[in-house]
Amino acid sequence: MSNIKSPNEQKTMNKNFYVYIITNKSNKVLYIGVTNNLERRMFEHRSGIIDGFPKRYNLTKLVYYESCNSSKDAIAREKQLKGWLRRKKIDLINSMNPEWNDLML
Repeated sequence: MSNIKSPNEQKTMNKNFYVYIITNKSNKVLYIGVTNNLERRMFEHRSGIIDGFPKRYNLTKLVYYESCNSSKDAIAREKQLKGWLRRKKIDLINSMNPEWNDLML
């Protein structure tokens, strides 16, 4: 068995995926998402170019993120976090960002 990876396999091996939590200015509404480009995704949320829940509730403040090695891992983590009670999500945010600062600034 060879350890040589095809160019496509190499690209996906080096790619980071992110699970993130955004909120509004008053920190009342939470949204959990997945992306492979956090800067681009936050630009999309802030500019409102994509319709949906974040645009409707003006969710533009990144308060938590973590990286995963694969899209599969990131999606599994997103589903896990979405299944948590709000209190547990808040505790997670507080563990990394107790002031709830915008991490993209």
